Amino acid sequence: MTATSAETAVTGDPQIDLASLAQRVLTLPPALGLPAELYAKRLRGRVRLERTSFSLEPHSALTTNTYFGRLPASYWQRWTGVTEVTFEAEYSGEGVVELFASDFAGEERTVGGEELSGAGTISLTVAIDKFVDGGAVWADFRAGEGSLSVSAARWTIPHPPRPRRTAVVICTHNRPDDCIKTLQALATDLPALRELDMVYVIDQGDKPVSAHPRFEQVSADLSGRLRYITQANLGGAGGFTRGMYEITEVEAAHHANVLFMDDDIILEPESIIRLTAFANSARQPVIVGAQMLYALHPKRLHTGAEYADLATLEAGKVVDGALWNEDMTEENQEVRVDAVYNAWWSAILPSEIVSATGYPLPIFFQWDDIEYGHRALENGFATVTLPGAGVWHADFTWKDQDDWARYFSVRNSLITAALHSEFPSKGLARVLFGRLVAFVTSMQYGLAATAIKGIDDFLAGPELLRDGGQRALAEVRQLRRDYPETVKHTASNVPGLSLRGVTTKRADPHPSMLKAVLAKRILWQLTGRNGGSAAVPLEDSQWWHVSRFSKVVVTDASQEGVRIREYDQRTGLRLLREGAAACYRLATQGPAAAAAYRAALPELTSRENWRRLFDGGAE
Repeated sequence: MTATSAETAVTGDPQIDLASLAQRVLTLPPALGLPAELYAKRLRGRVRLERTSFSLEPHSALTTNTYFGRLPASYWQRWTGVTEVTFEAEYSGEGVVELFASDFAGEERTVGGEELSGAGTISLTVAIDKFVDGGAVWADFRAGEGSLSVSAARWTIPHPPRPRRTAVVICTHNRPDDCIKTLQALATDLPALRELDMVYVIDQGDKPVSAHPRFEQVSADLSGRLRYITQANLGGAGGFTRGMYEITEVEAAHHANVLFMDDDIILEPESIIRLTAFANSARQPVIVGAQMLYALHPKRLHTGAEYADLATLEAGKVVDGALWNEDMTEENQEVRVDAVYNAWWSAILPSEIVSATGYPLPIFFQWDDIEYGHRALENGFATVTLPGAGVWHADFTWKDQDDWARYFSVRNSLITAALHSEFPSKGLARVLFGRLVAFVTSMQYGLAATAIKGIDDFLAGPELLRDGGQRALAEVRQLRRDYPETVKHTASNVPGLSLRGVTTKRADPHPSMLKAVLAKRILWQLTGRNGGSAAVPLEDSQWWHVSRFSKVVVTDASQEGVRIREYDQRTGLRLLREGAAACYRLATQGPAAAAAYRAALPELTSRENWRRLFDGGAE
């Protein structure tokens, strides 16, 4: 059976209700270049795979004990009222299907099975009753003396308490090709398309998606579900909020879930089905997020679940027990872990949560998803990062941290801590000053200046958010132009240096006494003992190594070029003085600023404030 006929089997058979579909069993990815081993694995013999069907030659075997093949039973038991799931499939030929389950330690057990002969439909039910701490269920197939073909395999559940469609919001800025690819992936997957209420594309760039040569065709393929909106650049927060604003304006209360989705992901449309089914089935409304797989290393999972440490202003911390940067063709997620937030590369917010929590903060970029996750939790709504619901996104480790976005990371992390912690201002000041010293010692003067501006603008108070972030973006980009090391150069043409004369220097092991080494490196710089030029690979670019030299060519995290850092005592001392002053102000004035943000939160996140911003920010 072809992939197309398998889709028809799911969508066209009146006996199959999409409202009861928890997830399909897919055996190939949606696009070339993605690893098929994340979907199904050949155990022996010869196997022919298609997107929604497969065939086994005699005595061949296949397992769906894979990232996308498993049903995360532990999460269904913990968060929903579902007590059993049913495995269904169409088959022809002869063989055996066996259902397996794992526990929190990864130990396997058989939970069902049946011999297959002839042609027909199989239906096997598995109790979801022994998975509180972890575990999943999946199906294995073996052909007998003859071949075995299977199609339209799926896991179904009883009708969910909230049989609701999902409205997708894609925020885009000058990535028309990426956005069109995402829309095409949606349009070509019929079951996922059936789950959709509307698709909102919020275009904030000056390279309009609507001008793309394939826009009209993909709009037609979405069968009237596409709504294209242009507006001024209000960042990710403004783009996603515009979609939320439009969806909640519909008269029918709670008519759709809201699914935020980045424009530059590689979409697995199946994840929409899984997120929707789980959100609709939860006993209480929860935010349900997809996991992130790395686009450049598509077998690897970013992390199983995340939280933010508001005492150290660190995002993307890995929840205890969760996997991190693992090859998911070799690992499985067995232990159930509880997230605090899910990034908005793909996450569903049921409309009840929007009604109770309000709209996001107009903080332009970064930490908007973290702040909203904390605010939702304070309103009684948890976040679930659902294994097996994944999208591919640009690798974070291949994004250089020395860019304009660091301003928003510093400022917005302080705002989030102000709103959702006791805000230990003196401790936060110490943390940030320590980072500033490391930046200066590393000769990342533009990065230090960027962070200082983030601190100062936080202390300026919530009035700075009145324009949605446009002025701050322009200012920080202008600020960084004064610092040469913020510019990326091609590796084969480094200005001011002869490639022949630059030696690659590898770092010593991580020092055990960091404070003593820091003091030593600062003394070296002040007395001129650091000297010479060196080329340093990214993995060796820690402050304690690069500070040994007066000029360093450091590989950019993108691996697309290099940065040139050059020691400048006057600039370094100036930034240390400014950083110390900013951190002192944070320690002393921070509590008052935090109180101002808490007082302004209801107005900043109100529908009226966002309407003003969407109308151009007029008072």
